Amino acid sequence: MHLFDLLKVTSPDFEPSNCKIHLATWNGEDNPLDVFLAGNFDEWQSWQTKKNFERLYVIALIALPASNKWLFSGLYQSQGAEWQDSQNCYYYKLMPDISCSDLNGRLVVEYSRSGRQPYLNADNLTSDITVTELKEEKLSIAEFPGYRNINLSKGELDTIVRQSLDSWRTALSNVAGIYVISDTDSGKLYVGSATGEGGIWQRWCDYAASGHGGNKELRELLRETGAKSAENFRFAVLEITDIHSGEKEVLRRESHWKEVLLTRQYGYNAN
Repeated sequence: MHLFDLLKVTSPDFEPSNCKIHLATWNGEDNPLDVFLAGNFDEWQSWQTKKNFERLYVIALIALPASNKWLFSGLYQSQGAEWQDSQNCYYYKLMPDISCSDLNGRLVVEYSRSGRQPYLNADNLTSDITVTELKEEKLSIAEFPGYRNINLSKGELDTIVRQSLDSWRTALSNVAGIYVISDTDSGKLYVGSATGEGGIWQRWCDYAASGHGGNKELRELLRETGAKSAENFRFAVLEITDIHSGEKEVLRRESHWKEVLLTRQYGYNAN
């Protein structure tokens, strides 16, 4: 089934000829999927540097990690835009179409993008966007997956900390251990450790708050490249220990991982 055929069933007044498609992808600053998971996508989309939504309807599709797959964020009706001097942007009043809101964050479509233009006229794509999946539940940050399966973007970590999600907070606050931060921009790694009260949870809350967590090397990186560079970070756990383990033993294991991953020579660890 094509996307527009489905939307015509749920919203009979919808017409592709009066609709813009917004292909939301990494813009150099924000990952729209992280923004969506954080619950801020509608506001984020409303700010535009140009008049990009000059049709009645807007369909937002968010790029997924799988090739050519997109998450349907919603169908919106545009009620115009106002220029905001303070932001040097237009602010669009985009009203979600509630007739198909049950599909938001659940519907996955396939579309092979032919260029880099993120704002397309829907009537040129009537047969090009195909429905491939309808998830049982709206895409969200899952329950804690187990220490070995953690692979969080900075945006996901921020959301988990801000919402203080129970399963994550409980699991991470009850263990000490060794973690690794991957910089997806440079490919460099940083190995760190967490001990004491609050365990890994408390340590990662520091990263959510500042981006660098107080680490000298990461602080210097963000000073040189800008605070937004922290959005390139991903977080994983290498090894956990009992929260009452001696700090000396945890630091010994941290040093082991630095040697294994060569983070002193090629990463962000200075010692």
